Amino acid sequence: MTISSAERRIRAGMPFVRFMQNILPLSLSNRLNRIGVSRVQLDSGVVREAVNADCVSCEWIIPPNNRSDQVLLYIHGGGFVFGQTPLHLQMGSYLAKKKGFRILMVDYRTAPDHPFPAALDDCVTAYLWLTKQGFSAQNMVIAGDSAGGNLTLSTLLKLRKDGHPLPSAAICLSPVTDLTPEAHRREGFQDILLPPKAIKFYAQAYLGNNDPHNPLISPVLGDLRGLPPMLIFTGDEEILREDAIHFAQLAETAGVDVRLEIYPRMWHVWQLFLSLPEATQSLDDMAEFCKDHLTAD
Repeated sequence: MTISSAERRIRAGMPFVRFMQNILPLSLSNRLNRIGVSRVQLDSGVVREAVNADCVSCEWIIPPNNRSDQVLLYIHGGGFVFGQTPLHLQMGSYLAKKKGFRILMVDYRTAPDHPFPAALDDCVTAYLWLTKQGFSAQNMVIAGDSAGGNLTLSTLLKLRKDGHPLPSAAICLSPVTDLTPEAHRREGFQDILLPPKAIKFYAQAYLGNNDPHNPLISPVLGDLRGLPPMLIFTGDEEILREDAIHFAQLAETAGVDVRLEIYPRMWHVWQLFLSLPEATQSLDDMAEFCKDHLTAD
């Protein structure tokens, strides 16, 4: 199979990314992210609009000629400790323009200053805020990557537990589904993007003093019956591949309409790198999945 020049270029920079995750102070990383977010350029015609969703900081991504009654609630990744990044906003812009619907990006509180359940509470609040704005559950899709994939699944479980209507569908990109010591992982496998020291710090920061066996922390342990249709992506070259596979198997056994896509050679949340053909291919698939599950006129 032909490897694109974009893939070669991105792979060449991965050792530096791993190195920086181990040495760069978290406060500095988030400060640089905030600067990047303030300066990022989105696709032509796409509008950004900050909004306070019942005290949760969010941002609308609004494409031209959008369907004002349909929305994707997107929960960014970042190990539960990093805020929104320019790459997430650019990916959201691509999706919004591709599908023609608006996206609400949730800038939830992050660990270690705000461990579980702060981020989950913010995501649930943002979803319920959307219902107050007149969006029906049938016209909403929820999605997230990495830690945001975890929060996507946990939000579904929490909404169902509290008796709220669930969105029409859910999408997870390289989700973290299991934070317990017993998590299904490839023994001895070295992720090309995520160093073990960083992974351990991210998990401990989010957990705080909470039990990792709580299904709202490790949704793989939850009762998955009655959850909406799901599309799950994972790369063949990432440590979280088994998280996605195991969750998809359990969801299917529980009667959930779930589709798992494993991309050869791809790493953790490759969709953030829009120059990759595999990124746009999977994002286009996401857009079609949303179209298939949102209520038509």
